[in-house]
Amino acid sequence: QVQLVESGGALVQAGGSLRLSCAASGSIFGINAMGWYRQAPGKQRDMVATITYSGSTTYADSVKGRFTISRDNAKNTVYLQMNSLTPEDTAVYYCNANVRTRVRWSDYWGQGTQVTVSS
Repeated sequence: QVQLVESGGALVQAGGSLRLSCAASGSIFGINAMGWYRQAPGKQRDMVATITYSGSTTYADSVKGRFTISRDNAKNTVYLQMNSLTPEDTAVYYCNANVRTRVRWSDYWGQGTQVTVSS
């Protein structure tokens, strides 16, 4: 069993910053890519940023230059530093990880953390 637990979501004013964290725990034999996705009301879940085990990153165009993804492999934790937030960043943010358990590699999701940006 693998759990992903996010934290750091909050209500913030436009122009502000937040740092999200996501810690993976359980029967983990390895973690490959980790990432952050977000879903606004009435919209599909979209990729925000991903990072490989070695640290290669990808970003959605809408967050490039404002958000930074990082990870601590020793702690099985991924972070998302979000700066210059706008109301368009308001969404539930989900953590995702590609995890190896005893028998296979599988994708796991966290429960989500709400980020609300007021204008």
